[in-house]
Amino acid sequence: MSKPEVKAFFDGATFTVSYVVSDPATAKAAIIDPVLDYDPASGRTSTTSADQLIAYVNGNGLSVDWILETHVHADHLSGAPYLKEKLGGQTAIGNGVKAVQETFKSVFNLRELAADGSQFDRLFSDGDSFDVGDIKGRVIATPGHTPACVTYVIGDSAYVGDTLFMPDFGTARTDFPGGSASQLYGSIQKTLALPDDTRLFMCHDYKAPGRDVYAWETSVAEQRDNNIHINKNVSETEFVELREGRDSQLGMPKLLLPAIQVNVFAGKLPEPEDNGIRYLKIPLDAV
Repeated sequence: MSKPEVKAFFDGATFTVSYVVSDPATAKAAIIDPVLDYDPASGRTSTTSADQLIAYVNGNGLSVDWILETHVHADHLSGAPYLKEKLGGQTAIGNGVKAVQETFKSVFNLRELAADGSQFDRLFSDGDSFDVGDIKGRVIATPGHTPACVTYVIGDSAYVGDTLFMPDFGTARTDFPGGSASQLYGSIQKTLALPDDTRLFMCHDYKAPGRDVYAWETSVAEQRDNNIHINKNVSETEFVELREGRDSQLGMPKLLLPAIQVNVFAGKLPEPEDNGIRYLKIPLDAV
């Protein structure tokens, strides 16, 4: 398989990894899961993280064709609109985004939100294909964490979003609206059916106990053999029991409320009100 160049950018504030994936032969590129910096204490946004991606793209003479989201993130605001303005490219996400939009449209009373995915340039379904230069890409629908989750396979690499973490940390939570531990088990099996040496890139890392450094690259073989939640010896029944038990003990991500209401709009911030200030909503006693 073709081997794209992969450059990772780790955002320590949200433990998110964004990627610039490029074809060395054509200098065409895709950006995956970009971050817009947001300080919840002050309500301030900045483009520091996104500007690092821009500097890399421009410094290496790359041309961006795609800005890909693996799902509607609940832990960071998307930097996709800013990057599209600066670099071009089409924004894309899984077709399941419609279900996520429909759920949170009522939670935030977003009357202006069209729950049809039209905020993105492209909605991908399972099995869809795309190109990064001369390197073939395809989409695997991997719901379970959220209905919109997809894995992007580009050449010999795959970008799994929150479906999997590093083997010593396990798998994604499934207690968000539309999540399902049983569905996640099936999605992971599809991912692990890729060739053993497929490079797998995570969307997050939190440093598992006993590990001193952040990490985000593994392989299909390593996940199948060593993932603490879902290695080859774990049945679906065992996984569902473990996953649901762990989920019941987890708190909400601290940026869920601001992140979701921005990310269902493909990362577009609310329009300023008549005083020139943008506002986010915090629903009380509703989530």
